[in-house]
Amino acid sequence: MIQAIGLTSNPRKELPPAVDDVSFEAHAGRVTALLGAPGAGKTTALGLMLELQRGRGVTHFRGRPLHRIPHPSHEVGVLLGDVPGHPARTVRGHLRMLSAAAGVPVRRADEVLEAVGLVSLRDERLGTLSRGMDRRLGLACALLPDPHTLVLDEPARGLSIGESRWLYGMLRTYAAQGGTVLCTTADPKEAARIADRVVTLERGRLVADQEAADFSRTRLRPRVAVRSPHAARLSSLLAQEARAAQRSVEVAREGGNRLRVYGSTCADVGEIAFRHGIVVHQLADEVGDMGPGAGAPEPPAADGDAAGHPADGSRQDPAAPSRQARPAAPPHPGAPAGEGSPAPGEAAAEETGPASERRSRRRARTRDADAALPPPISVRPASRPLRPLRYEIRRATGVGTVFLVGAVVLAVSALTAVLLARVGHTPQPRLLAAWPAEFPLPPAALGAGLLGALAFGDEFRHPALAAGRGTVPRRLGLLTAKLLVSSALALVLAVLTVGCDAELLYLVYGREVVAVPADWLPLSAGWLGLVMGCACAGVLAAGVFRSTTAGLAVVVAVPLLVVPLVHKMTEGTPARTPAPLSSRLRDGLPLRWPFGGEHHLEAALRLIAQPVGGALALSLAALLCAYLCTGLRSRVR
Repeated sequence: MIQAIGLTSNPRKELPPAVDDVSFEAHAGRVTALLGAPGAGKTTALGLMLELQRGRGVTHFRGRPLHRIPHPSHEVGVLLGDVPGHPARTVRGHLRMLSAAAGVPVRRADEVLEAVGLVSLRDERLGTLSRGMDRRLGLACALLPDPHTLVLDEPARGLSIGESRWLYGMLRTYAAQGGTVLCTTADPKEAARIADRVVTLERGRLVADQEAADFSRTRLRPRVAVRSPHAARLSSLLAQEARAAQRSVEVAREGGNRLRVYGSTCADVGEIAFRHGIVVHQLADEVGDMGPGAGAPEPPAADGDAAGHPADGSRQDPAAPSRQARPAAPPHPGAPAGEGSPAPGEAAAEETGPASERRSRRRARTRDADAALPPPISVRPASRPLRPLRYEIRRATGVGTVFLVGAVVLAVSALTAVLLARVGHTPQPRLLAAWPAEFPLPPAALGAGLLGALAFGDEFRHPALAAGRGTVPRRLGLLTAKLLVSSALALVLAVLTVGCDAELLYLVYGREVVAVPADWLPLSAGWLGLVMGCACAGVLAAGVFRSTTAGLAVVVAVPLLVVPLVHKMTEGTPARTPAPLSSRLRDGLPLRWPFGGEHHLEAALRLIAQPVGGALALSLAALLCAYLCTGLRSRVR
C-alpha cells in the first residue's frame, strides 16, 4: 500500500504552495483515483511522492520510503507524461534496453508486449506511435520490472472511449491480482467509474477522501441533457412547472440550444415539452459534478470523535485540509502547560522589548514550527542500470545514428584521401588517415568524438532511466560502460577508415601509394589512441555539460586551443626524450622486460610527449575530474 503523509511543496515566491499538507492512503488490491481540476496539484503530489520534487512529507511504499528501496523500479512502476524514448528506436528495442536497465531477462520485453497488445507493432518506431499506442507502451514500461505498485498521471488523457476502457480494464485486473494502483484524473465521472476510492484535491488541499459509492452520492448528482431549438422557452416552462409543483429543479443554459436540467428526469422534461409542442432533439440522463466544495460534510458536532472527523470517517471537513492533522509542536521540557502560545502580557512585552529580543523569540517560534513539519523531501538520485554494459550496447545500437555516422566518416575519409593523393606533398601516414595538415582532426577522430558525445547527449534529450526528469544518473558503472562501448566503436571506426582509404588508394593509384611504413607499429598505436581518446573526451564532455554539441565542441577544442597552450607552456624549455627513462628502467631492474616491453613503453611515452597526445591526455584528465566533481556535488545536495 501507499501511505502519503503531510505532502507539502516548496512555496513559489508570493504564491501558496501547489500542494499543502496532503495525506492519504492507497491500499493494495484497489484502484485509487487522485481527482482534481487542472492546477489542483495532482502532478506535484505525485512528484513529491516519487521524490522527484523537493518539499516536505513522507511517502511509504509498503512501509519504506522510496530512497530506502534498493531497486525502486521493482517496487513502483511510473508513467508520467509521454514515453521518454528516442523517436527512432523500435518498441521492442526500447523495452529490451529498459530490461537491461532494470536487470530483468530480455524475454520479459516480449511478455509485456503481448500483455498490452503491441506484439504486431514491436518493430514500429516510437515517433510513429499514436496516442493510444503510446499509452500502451507506457504501461508496458511500467509493468516491465513486475512492480507491486503503479503510479500513473492521467493515463487516459487524449484516448478514445475504447482505449480508455481497455486501459482501465488492465488496471482493474492488475489491482485484482493484489497490486496497488494510484492514478490521477480530472473527470469526476471517470473517477467514480474506475476507482474504488477517490481522493479529491482542490487548490493543493485535500477536501475529500471517500469510497467511490460515497463520492458518487455526495459529489455527483443526476442531470438531464436537453437540446432543442426552443431552449429558452423550454427553460422558462420547466422553471414554472417546478415552482407550481414546489420541486427543486435547476435549469442551466449552456449556450445555443443546450440545457442541463438538475433535479428532474427525462420523462418529466419530455412530457412538458410534448404538452407545449416543443421539438426536442436530444434527451438523455447524465451524471455531472456539483462543483468545488460540493458534497463536503458539515463540521462535526461537539459530541463528534476526538480526531474531529465525521462519524463514518469517509469524508472530511473542508476546513481541515488533510485526513491526518499535523501534530502540534511539543512544549519544551520543563515548560509550564500552555507555553505553546504566548500569553497576552508576553506578546505585549515582545512588541515593546528590544529588537534583538523580538528577533530571538521569532526564531524560537520558527524552530518550534519547523519541528512540527514533516521531514523535508530531497530529490532522489536516478536509479542506475543494473546491467550497465548490456544497457549501453542496446542503447547505442538501437538506433541508426551509429551506422549513419560511420558511413559518413568512411565516405568523407576515402574522398579526402583520394584528393590528397592527387594533390601530392602529403606524408603517407597522413594520407592513409585522410588527415590534411589544414584540418585540426581527421574525419575518423571527429566521428568518434561525435559518437562519444551522443552516448550522453541522447540520454539527456531522450531520457530512458529517469522518467519525467530529463537527467541521467552519474554512476561510475554507467560511465565505465559508456567509455568501453564508445572506445570499441572508435576502434572499429579507426581500423575501417584506414582499411577503406588504403583499398581505394590502391584501386586508384596503385600499390606504391599504400606501402607499409617501417614504423607502422607506433604509428598505429598513435592513430588508435587519438581516435579512442576523442571518443572518451566526447563521452566525458557530454556528461559534464549535458549536451551533444558541447561534447563535440570540446573534442574540436583540443587541437585548436589546448595544443597551442601546451606549445606555449613548453616553449623555451630544453627538449627531453623518454629514451633515458626506458634505459633506466631496463638497467635498474634485475630481470629483462619480457617481449621487448621497454620498447613499447618508450613508444607510449613518445606518443604522450607529442603535443596532440599530451593535450588530449590533459583534457581527458580535466574532464574526468569535472565529471567526478559534479557527481559528488549532486550527491551532497
